[in-house]
Amino acid sequence: MAVHSGADLESSITNCMGYRSEGQGFMVGVKINPIKDLPSGFPELLQFVLEHVEDKNVEALLEGLLEARQELRPLLFKSKDRLKDLLFLDIALDSTVRTAIERGYEEINNAGPEKIMYFITLVLENLALSSDDNEDLIYCLKGWKHALSMSNSKSDRWALFSKSVLDRTRLALASKAEWYQQVLQPSAEYLGSLLGVDQWALSIFTEEIIRAGSAAALSTLLNRLDPVLRQTAHLGSWQVISPVEAVGYVVAVDELLTVQNKTYKLPTIVVAKRVKGEEEIPDGAVALLTPDMPDVLSHVSVRARNSKVCFATCFDPNILADIQAYEGKLLCLKPTSADIVYSELKEGDLAGSSSTNLIEVSHSPIKLVRKQFSGRYAISSEEFTSEMVGAKSRNIAYLEGKVPSWIGIPSSVALPFGVFEKVLSEDSNQEVANKLQLLKKNLGEEFSALREIRNTVLQLAVPLQLVQELKTKMQISGMPWPGDEGEQRWEQAWMAIKKVWASKWNERAYFSTRKVKLDHDYLCMAVLVQEIINADYAFVIHTTNPSSGDSSEIYAELDEARGIDLLLPRDIGGKGTWRNSSRSLSWGHGGLSSSSKLIACIVASRTECDRYLLEKLKIKEAVLGYPSKPIGLFIRRSIIFRSDSNGEDLEGYAGAGLYDSVPMDEEEKVVLDYSSDPLITDDNFQRSILSSIARAGSAIEELYGSPQDIEGAIRDGKVYVVQTRPQV
Repeated sequence: MAVHSGADLESSITNCMGYRSEGQGFMVGVKINPIKDLPSGFPELLQFVLEHVEDKNVEALLEGLLEARQELRPLLFKSKDRLKDLLFLDIALDSTVRTAIERGYEEINNAGPEKIMYFITLVLENLALSSDDNEDLIYCLKGWKHALSMSNSKSDRWALFSKSVLDRTRLALASKAEWYQQVLQPSAEYLGSLLGVDQWALSIFTEEIIRAGSAAALSTLLNRLDPVLRQTAHLGSWQVISPVEAVGYVVAVDELLTVQNKTYKLPTIVVAKRVKGEEEIPDGAVALLTPDMPDVLSHVSVRARNSKVCFATCFDPNILADIQAYEGKLLCLKPTSADIVYSELKEGDLAGSSSTNLIEVSHSPIKLVRKQFSGRYAISSEEFTSEMVGAKSRNIAYLEGKVPSWIGIPSSVALPFGVFEKVLSEDSNQEVANKLQLLKKNLGEEFSALREIRNTVLQLAVPLQLVQELKTKMQISGMPWPGDEGEQRWEQAWMAIKKVWASKWNERAYFSTRKVKLDHDYLCMAVLVQEIINADYAFVIHTTNPSSGDSSEIYAELDEARGIDLLLPRDIGGKGTWRNSSRSLSWGHGGLSSSSKLIACIVASRTECDRYLLEKLKIKEAVLGYPSKPIGLFIRRSIIFRSDSNGEDLEGYAGAGLYDSVPMDEEEKVVLDYSSDPLITDDNFQRSILSSIARAGSAIEELYGSPQDIEGAIRDGKVYVVQTRPQV
């Protein structure tokens, strides 16, 4: 009653400002025990709050509450005798924000999107004031203010940008909820068990704490705004990543990861709450539907298109819940490029269906030829052949001297096929070899041994000849030798090389080879060595739009941070960088390629970056979305060791991205601020960057004579290409 009537706030204010005597004579108006050294004007501000605490129109009250909390915040970080009283006042102000928002729901429900966005900024600011670790919340707040500015200036992209900020804000709320769960729930479970509290009450304890704060009010506002933005931006309820008609039995799972090695006996439509992007699609799955939003260029996306599996993200929880309600029943999915029509079928309809992926297809074995050690531990790019390295290394070497001079190509060396096996056969590594042999024999269905195998590979000792040859080749190619910075730096490089070799036994790669009956023992790993150099953006492009198959369009994704493997040539030169001298950028697994001209930029989820659809020959611009990823990975100028197996570019097997590429140095996690990024805020800059990417994609496609999947980066407006492969 005290909280909802405002008495709690009133008593907290009175306690801090000092009690007024109700006595007679000289005691009238005397303040008793007020807190000293409060900010100028603070008492008047609190008086304003008290006078408007029950207003039906809550906007002015919210502004006053936030101003009071801003004035109060610096005092909470100082040691004071009355700190507890100030803390209780801050808590009361925070609680009043929540009750005010709840009272104003009727007004908000009838308001336009700009009004809702403004209320979101108020509640988000309140949440930031209640958090110590609030950097991501602050950048979300900056994003909303930029979105409001775009809306007020009548920008035709305001809804797209607002949607990306909304997605990022939801991610921030989810992160806060997880943090609360980790901090509060264990204590609640412990105390509750001792006090005899019912389990149902214990299980929702943290949820109730969260719902009692402003985070819950913010979530409600986001849910109110989301459909408005989708309708305005013409986003629809689906993003179809692989538009394949499918019929199957509905199965709902929490995470795709938990069923990636499962085999379904009947054609199955998997509805997974969480899809990260690196998983395998289980055998027997004809469709994968999720509310999650992995990159269109992620491993699972590429695998879905290659395997003719329907794959789509559903943004409408009601539609997804309706599909899940069909669990165990037969459903028909008919996707277009932007929607999915679904209907229930009878059991007899399955046999008569003409869909191509309804019956489980038995994979015919894919043949691999075991590669032999050539007698050399390291080779330069001029020596890259199919007997020595994989297509990743050969393709980048092929580009040298053939693409236009304005496209940068990195210098490269490699540890060729067979080097791992040669190192393993050394007398100094006999114990490691014996242990590996035993672990591989015990693999069978005991997949937990995969981790132990990877850890065992990391125990390999390095032959002196390998060190000498690699040093010579890197220096001849103009690359820095890590050992020049000390023995520890070389040890970091050697560990990275071993991690690349060990990735032959990572879970997703192992399950993938089993699925297509590929002889895992015949899979060999070369290691491509390149230098990581500072960059502004990384990109992946497909020179044919993978969603529609339209060869006149390019699909591109840009990222402001390093993903997995993207690196730049050493000869970029120059002092410092455009914004951050320690940054280098990379991109992740298996991409889509680009071609020539800009049609659109698409960005839609917590794991996505800027995605652009480009149209060949006539450059035109139509932004389809903006980034919402909160964290970027940055790294100092360094060396990266990239996996390059003989199984990555086999026909009928999209093996790209299965294995790891490892930099010498750890990446630094940086919270991203898109509101100051010229790629987002400067149309001319955006157009220039995308045009350059389009031209580079078109030139490389023309060189190969077929659609290409290209990875690269931008530094100071110049395009650097670090990888290309045939688009699948």
